[in-house]
Amino acid sequence: MAGGWSRDGAVSEQIEASIAEELERMKARRGPQGESLRDCAECGEEIPEKRRLAIPGVKLCVDCAAERDGQARQRAGINRRGSKDSQLK
Repeated sequence: MAGGWSRDGAVSEQIEASIAEELERMKARRGPQGESLRDCAECGEEIPEKRRLAIPGVKLCVDCAAERDGQARQRAGINRRGSKDSQLK
């Protein structure tokens, strides 16, 4: 059933396109790929061989990666609840 000026199946096509775009975005964010660095890109310390083998394409040592991950968690979250009370604060 189509409404307004859209043709039949337009909503389904839009949903499928949205899903396909999201899947492509998730594939792009899989993590490091390619050849690993021997030395950390930030501090210059040597990256252990076991880490380079475990994560192909790794660019950061464990300490720098942990520091970067900690910074990412400090951001404010998204208001998924959507209540008026939380929007007014």
